Amino acid sequence: MFLYFRLLGESLSFALNALRNNKLRTFLSLLGVTIGIFSIIAVLAAVDSMKKNIEGSLSGMDMNTVYLFKYSFGPSDIPQWKREQFPNVTYEEYQYLKKNLNDVDQISFNFFTRNESIKYEDNIVTSIRVKPSTFEFFDIEPFTVEKGRLFNESESNSGVPVIVIGHDVAEGLFQNNDPLGKQIRLYGQRFKVIGVLKKQGQDTFGDSNDVAVFFPVNFMRKMYGDNNKTFTPAILIKPEKGIDVEEFKAELTQKLRSHRGLKPNDIDNFFINVLSGFTEFIDNITGQMNVVGWILSGFSLLVGGFGIANIMFVSVKERTNLIGIQKALGAKNKFILFQFLFEAIILSLFGGLIGMFLVWIIAIILTNVLEFEFVLSLANIILGSGLAILIGLIAGIIPAISASKLDPVEAIRTGM
Repeated sequence: MFLYFRLLGESLSFALNALRNNKLRTFLSLLGVTIGIFSIIAVLAAVDSMKKNIEGSLSGMDMNTVYLFKYSFGPSDIPQWKREQFPNVTYEEYQYLKKNLNDVDQISFNFFTRNESIKYEDNIVTSIRVKPSTFEFFDIEPFTVEKGRLFNESESNSGVPVIVIGHDVAEGLFQNNDPLGKQIRLYGQRFKVIGVLKKQGQDTFGDSNDVAVFFPVNFMRKMYGDNNKTFTPAILIKPEKGIDVEEFKAELTQKLRSHRGLKPNDIDNFFINVLSGFTEFIDNITGQMNVVGWILSGFSLLVGGFGIANIMFVSVKERTNLIGIQKALGAKNKFILFQFLFEAIILSLFGGLIGMFLVWIIAIILTNVLEFEFVLSLANIILGSGLAILIGLIAGIIPAISASKLDPVEAIRTGM
């Protein structure tokens, strides 16, 4: 056993000396593997980081939460022209489902609308996310109040002009002053600030409650009615824990179809979007991105492998005389085989490590610049290292075998 370790050690030493003595050749051989490993690990790290941020954004929400409205989160077999004819969900349907749908934990009615500017005295904050909703919304999505309170059921039903503002909105309008009880202007109307949310930070989709405001949806309905084209109504439903989601969706479909008077042959003119289905859609997209990354990076890895194989054949040719002398002095075929095999593996592994180091540096820079956490995981490091070793092994095995099978007399004569 000790003899084998000594053999491996001497082979490794010969390989390292060969790489040091041919620096330019070593550098050129590294490029292909470095680019290939950099490409695939960069794609995998970006996809993993995106998935991690998406999961973090949705971590506080029940993955069975249903978004019921006229649009689909993912692809649909229904033609676009037909989808555009779908009616919006209504406040009356929200009330109907609230009374008649079983296994519901919370259900809210919301408007999705465009960003607006908000004003307090001479201070204006632009591009504010406006989120009118019923009071149940605060029990569907996670909210943490820093100051004050959220609006209650009575204020929600009557459409009182009260408002809860995000952390950044409060800072932009009031600086260091207490915003509670102050009157701010939105849509040309005055709203009383009753609460400020704790700072949250931006999620993967660029959304953040820090730059959002929340107020009773019935205030908007009293002002603009239910048919304003700048608003997209949606009903959010949080089912009770432990229920069968498919059965819940089937009941919801049946209730809404019956309420809308759809005939048996009519298609559903609404979409039931479940957050878990959205994450599956994201997983499908990231999976496709991984496949594309592997395909594109595979060409670089292939070029890198051919480069290493070519260099190893040249190395065998240049050191034919030395191989003959080593075998004449008693070197076994295994010693010669391991010597060249180690050289190819070390060359490839070193190129892979450089590629992963570049990914790590870029990840740090992008994390600081974009405020998006890029992560180079241990799994990707192990994968990159293993891939580099495999490339070196495959690229070096044939040159190493050819070197180990050289006849010592012929090898010495060829080198003279």
